[in-house]
Amino acid sequence: MPSEVNTVAENAPITERSTMPRDVILVGKKPIMSYAMAALMQMTESGIVTIKARGRAISRAVDVAEVVSNKFLKGATVSKTVKIDTERIGEPPKNVSTIEIKVSGKTEKN
Repeated sequence: MPSEVNTVAENAPITERSTMPRDVILVGKKPIMSYAMAALMQMTESGIVTIKARGRAISRAVDVAEVVSNKFLKGATVSKTVKIDTERIGEPPKNVSTIEIKVSGKTEKN
C-alpha cells in the first residue's frame, strides 16, 4: 500500500517549523489566545516577536498583535512598518494575501 502524503490546502508549499526563526509566530485557525500566549512567551526570551499570517487568518493575526500590545504588555509597541504581500500558490495559481507584524516589548520613540 503506497504511503499517503498530507498536503496543505491549495497545494501551498510546506514550511517546516524547524527552518523558521524562533521569533516567528505563524497564525492559523487556533483561538487568538493560543497565539497571544505563544507571542508572550517568545517576547520574554527575545523582546520581539513577528506575527505572520496569510489569507483568512490575517484578521486573526491583527487581533493577536492588538491583544499582546494592548491587553498583556501595555508597554509593547507594534512596529511602524507592517509588511503586506501576495503569494501565488496552487494549480491553477491563485493570489493569497500575506501579512507580517512585528511587536516589540520596548517602547518606540516618535
